[in-house]
Amino acid sequence: MRFGLNQNIMYNGVVYHVQTEDGGNSNPVITTHLFKDGGTIFASRRANYADKLNAENLDEVVKEMMRSQTIAILKDLKAGLFDEALTKK
Repeated sequence: MRFGLNQNIMYNGVVYHVQTEDGGNSNPVITTHLFKDGGTIFASRRANYADKLNAENLDEVVKEMMRSQTIAILKDLKAGLFDEALTKK
């Protein structure tokens, strides 16, 4: 693993946690999880970057992919795309 991003966000009066991790060269997948209620994962995104492993600036490529994926899942949260899943018990 190269990097990890962690962030808390308030939505509708509740704090949610987003965690994005890089699997590294042996597992070139970026995984983002959105957590609620003390650690329950209710949304995930994955992006494979095996086709980019030979990039000269691989670390920067991976960092940007991680930032973009994190931002995308947060935008979806704020847009209400997970509201139905959030209200299920």
